[in-house]
Amino acid sequence: MKIRFKLPLSRSRVVSTLAALSLTCSLWSANSQSADALEGPPVVIEVAAGANLQEAIDRLPESGGMIRLAAGNFEIDHPLIVSTPETRLEGAGASTHLHNVNENGEPALILRPKDRESDPKSRLWRVQLGNFRLSGNEKSGAGVLAEGINEIFIHGLSVDHHGGHGISLIECYEDPRIADSIITYNKDAGVFIQAGHDIVVNGNHFEENQDALRCVDSFNLCMNGNNLDDHLGNGVVIENTYGSVLSGNMIEECEGTAIILDRDCYGITLSANVIAHDMKGGIDLRDAHGCSISANTFTLCHEFSVRVGGASGRLAITGNSFSNSHIGDGQEKRVLEHEKLIQIDMGTGVIIEGGDHVNVSGNTFSGISMEAIFADEKSKSILVTGNLITDWHRHGDDDTPAIKVPSSNGNVMANNLAD
Repeated sequence: MKIRFKLPLSRSRVVSTLAALSLTCSLWSANSQSADALEGPPVVIEVAAGANLQEAIDRLPESGGMIRLAAGNFEIDHPLIVSTPETRLEGAGASTHLHNVNENGEPALILRPKDRESDPKSRLWRVQLGNFRLSGNEKSGAGVLAEGINEIFIHGLSVDHHGGHGISLIECYEDPRIADSIITYNKDAGVFIQAGHDIVVNGNHFEENQDALRCVDSFNLCMNGNNLDDHLGNGVVIENTYGSVLSGNMIEECEGTAIILDRDCYGITLSANVIAHDMKGGIDLRDAHGCSISANTFTLCHEFSVRVGGASGRLAITGNSFSNSHIGDGQEKRVLEHEKLIQIDMGTGVIIEGGDHVNVSGNTFSGISMEAIFADEKSKSILVTGNLITDWHRHGDDDTPAIKVPSSNGNVMANNLAD
């Protein structure tokens, strides 16, 4: 069943509405449909700009359907709520603009089962959002707040300028997917995920949120091919999550740290990412075990490129490149001193602060400010082999060693080349 849905517009648009009245009268209107007419198979409801979007959503039967949004502006002053399964909100691209003017910290769009408050285990299946812009203001809440939605799919959204998270997925446990979207200028995380499983976050742009993505209490995050730039906090924060992979991402110019693993993370691979110009560090392994950090490129990272904290161990740090802005022929793109820290030529290496059973092998370190590899006295069972190190101690003195790891505590250094 297909319904053309055109509700009365605001007073300012009465004249243009009357001009189209003859056409509108020939279409199905929402008010002419009984509840019985909307039961049964999924329906398609077409909604003109300026119409009452919540009323259109409420006309969906329990079997779901599609809300097709026309190009134009939809102003939201209280949350839109979707509570039917098998439902898709589809726009006409960025020309379909939902703007949240609410200043009471409320979300623009809420996806959740009707009975979630009385039954926290209640779930909806296959709610989808695609191809529209969703904007807010600094006093609004999240752009999208989804609770208890299995197989949620968000594709082609522009999500910007919200006072909370851009997209918040709470207990969207089965197979959540966020792809090909641009998520920018949100005061909290661009994407926040809690209690998700088999998560896909692919091919998105994140810019100037607080953090780009936070994933907590979850399983199997697959985050690939995303571009993260200019974040006011951190890039990716993962806590209490296992069996995940971050690969092929570009993470640049975070005021904080590019990637943080904390709170019992294990079995995670961080590979083939470019981690550039992050002011507080590259990868911070605060509480992580059994993880691989390989084939990443760290350039112009301040403070550290990889840090292993005292709660972390059983790690492989192999095949990475750690560098400054060297471009050959004795030239660097950046200068050693500048009034703006972000403009300074900087290369950092691996710092181990109390970690154990860490394999640091087969890496290349060049243009490093202090030691390429440093471990404190509490670190134990550290294996440092087969690394190539050149042009270190750039911000230290000539006596700064390339590798500073205690020879006690079962630590082993062998077959490294430093010149």
